[in-house]
Amino acid sequence: MALLGTKSQILEDSGYSYSFDRQIYINRRTKKVFSVEFVEDPSEEELQRCINEDTPAGNWRFYFNSEPSAALKHELAGVLG
Repeated sequence: MALLGTKSQILEDSGYSYSFDRQIYINRRTKKVFSVEFVEDPSEEELQRCINEDTPAGNWRFYFNSEPSAALKHELAGVLG
């Protein structure tokens, strides 16, 4: 399994920034959010596939190990813009 540091670098190279207070990686341009827990699980190739997936127009895409609640999605979308 790849080290989290390597996967973090993949995310940073793809335009993601890390939010220490929420423990998530965010890309406002692509409207995607990855939790640290999610990033730890897949291979580098699988993570890259998720990064490359299209996001539905105008909606945020959340990559978590378990589906975040609608309230959390709404809160994050509001905070993130």
